[in-house]
Formats: sequence, structure tokens, C-alpha cells
Amino acid sequence: MTAAHDAPVVLDRRDGPYGEVVLRRHGELLQIIANGCFLMDTSDGRSERLLVDAAYDTLDGRPEPSVLIGGLGVGFSLAHAAADPRWGRITVVEREPAVIDWHRDGLLAELSAGALGDPRTQVVHDDLAAYVHETSDTFDALCLDIDNGPGWTVTEGNAGLYSPAGLAACARVLKPGGVLAVWSAEPSPDFEGTLRNAGFRQVRTEEVPVARGVPDAVHLGVRPG
Repeated sequence: MTAAHDAPVVLDRRDGPYGEVVLRRHGELLQIIANGCFLMDTSDGRSERLLVDAAYDTLDGRPEPSVLIGGLGVGFSLAHAAADPRWGRITVVEREPAVIDWHRDGLLAELSAGALGDPRTQVVHDDLAAYVHETSDTFDALCLDIDNGPGWTVTEGNAGLYSPAGLAACARVLKPGGVLAVWSAEPSPDFEGTLRNAGFRQVRTEEVPVARGVPDAVHLGVRPG
């Protein structure tokens, strides 16, 4: 466990296209900080794994479904998807070059090396908010984990993804019957309503209890067939 008196140690600090990105160690944990905002660490990963599993389960046995993962982070979602042979093509979109470097050649490589080496995996350096508007590709599932939730975005530009227009773009990259799964640091009943108003069906929220505070949540919705 991380001792309470341990001071975080900065391992790498870079000025990226969207501001400062920091990788630091706090006791045994590695943490990613963007513009002073804590994003995630290597302490658990249950909710990130739920993000992937809930998306797959919602597809009701579709053979070798493709998945688009928005955000590489510390690699929990990618590693979990790659460890499951039922998934087909796995595409990860990450906008921060530093995060990609930390996984390919740095301290996060031990968490994702097997997944990055999987022939099903492709890492795309792009902003997901732009990617869902521009790509001609489609997927069976979109697992979105680039913010702390719909109401707590890392940068202001991300907020548009959770608007009706942004959700329409997310639906555009989904095949009929495809599922959108959105990670959040807390449940958002308002976002459930936004998903329904954007045309998604079977909207629901799954929660993961945490040691303190409100549970993490995964919001799910299905694009109509």
C-alpha cells in the first residue's frame, strides 16, 4: 500500500498539445496527471475492466466484435480487452504522445506490452473528439474513458463529446446494435437522460464501489439497429 506520508515523485513531465502531462510515482503507484488534474493510477482497474466487459456483454454474443477504446491511460482497458480472445479488432485512440511513449518504451510498458504486441491491436495518435467525426471506420463497441466523467472533463474541448452532437458522432462510428460505454468517476442520472435523448436504447448504469466516496460508474447505451 502507499504510505500516507509518501511524497509523489515526478518521473516525466511534458508539454503536450493539450497542456502539461505528468507521470509520477506515489509509493508503489504510477499516476497520470494532466494540467494538474489527477486522471488515473495503477491502484485498481476494476471499473476500467468493467467498461470493457459490460460493453462485450451488451453485444449478446456477437462474434469477434471490434472495439474502439478512447484513451490509453495506464492501459487497464486495453490490456483487459487484449486478454479476452473473444474480441476481434482492438483500436485505441490516444491524443497525448507522452502517454503512448510511456507505454511503448517507458514505465507503463509492463502493463501493456502484451496488449500492444497483440496483432489485433492498433494504437492511433489522435484526439477522440475529432476521430469520431472524421473516421470512416465503424466498430461494434466504443469504450470511452478520456475524462473523469461527462461533467468533469480534462479539457474544455472534450465537453462536446457528451453533448447531443458529440453523442451523434459516437453513434456514427458504431455499427447498428453497437454499444457505447462511458466511464465516469460518479454516476450521472442526467447523462442517462442525454443518452436517451440522443437516440440510444437500453440505457443503463453499472457501478463499482470504491473505498471512499461515490462509486465509479459505466454508462451504457445501444445504437438502434
